Amino acid sequence: MSLVRRTAKDIQKKPECFAKPEENTMNLRSVVAASALFAALAVPASAKEWTDVTIALEGAYAPWNLTDANGKIVGFEPDLTEYLCAHAKLKCTLISQDWDGMITALNAGKFDVIMDALSITPERKEVIDFTVPYAATPAVFAAPKDGELANLAGTGSVIKLANTKDGADAIEPLKKALTGKIIGIQASTVYAGFIYDNFKDVAEIKEYKTSAERDLDLSAGRIDAGFDDATYFLGAFASADNADLAFTGPEITGSIWGEGEGLGIRKSDPELKALFDEAIKAAVADGTVKKLSEKWLKVDVTP
Repeated sequence: MSLVRRTAKDIQKKPECFAKPEENTMNLRSVVAASALFAALAVPASAKEWTDVTIALEGAYAPWNLTDANGKIVGFEPDLTEYLCAHAKLKCTLISQDWDGMITALNAGKFDVIMDALSITPERKEVIDFTVPYAATPAVFAAPKDGELANLAGTGSVIKLANTKDGADAIEPLKKALTGKIIGIQASTVYAGFIYDNFKDVAEIKEYKTSAERDLDLSAGRIDAGFDDATYFLGAFASADNADLAFTGPEITGSIWGEGEGLGIRKSDPELKALFDEAIKAAVADGTVKKLSEKWLKVDVTP
């Protein structure tokens, strides 16, 4: 919008060359003032200097992040955060936040960063920014070891998919095996989208607020299979409550899950994104991601 809007009445006024001297002076002052205001508005805002950052994690997605008996958030991501914040010279505070609504809360300014195995997808990039990825992981079904769905076709293999359509042939055997079954997924995840896209016409889909709640129903036989990040399941299987569960069917990897997992940051905070981008690249380059992921996830998830 221009700083001055001329009306029909303004246009009918006599030209400035016929104005009185004092009117010319006033017009010149107005032009100068308007020009100064425009110049001030055109100057870009100074870059924000970050010192303190609040990072939100679910605190219930072991072994990526979990809450210990003392109420402290621990796991792969908290350990990686310690490195990233030290490298970026930031004082970071970790808080727990429900998974559903995380992106809305980020944009509302309740915290500064999401770090919760958040997959970088085109849809999410429309509303928030992401750092470069710090991990890339496959997804897989899990079911009771002695159940009807144990050792589905492709168990132990890996298939790489760019999109759902691209993998139709590979997914068809799974659709047949899961026809009439109940599949449990954590709501609002890329894995939920995949299950709805491929299995909603053949199976019942049940959503859960957390993956741990889904696992309780899976172990109890209230659902037939779960679908989630493979590294999450590896951690879940270590619990005595889930000792009867195992992978079934192929691990699914590739760009179908986006670019990998990254930190979610508001679009209005490019300086913070730049700080974490540099820190993540350093953590990948010096082997920190490899070391920490093998410690917590039992596999190297370096992107």
